[in-house]
Amino acid sequence: MSRYLPIAARILLGLVFTLFSLNYFVPFIPTPSVPEAYRPVMFALMATHYLPTVKTIEFTAGLALLGNRFVPLALALLTPIEIAILLFHGSIDGVKAVGMPLALLGLTAYLAWSYRGAYAPMLRARTKTG
Repeated sequence: MSRYLPIAARILLGLVFTLFSLNYFVPFIPTPSVPEAYRPVMFALMATHYLPTVKTIEFTAGLALLGNRFVPLALALLTPIEIAILLFHGSIDGVKAVGMPLALLGLTAYLAWSYRGAYAPMLRARTKTG
């Protein structure tokens, strides 16, 4: 059972980011109107072309997770995006809107722990130069 848990978490996280980022480029999920409080931030993200860049990273990382390729790199790329999503929704809507971002961060943290061996060299205080 426990050997399948990282696979399930990886596929679930990959599906979330692949589908929702793909929906940005090719809308297939009906989206509700943007709340008034979100509009200034969304306008800034669109005007600076930041959002298409983030969605491209989300899509690529989601595919990497689904394909079981470069998983530690995909997790490293998604973590700051997930934190930004958490802060964005938490600061505008408060505690009621942070359930999904916290679930995503929880999946990412679990996967990062599962792949902790890949991160070990980065987390050494001193390394040998080679």
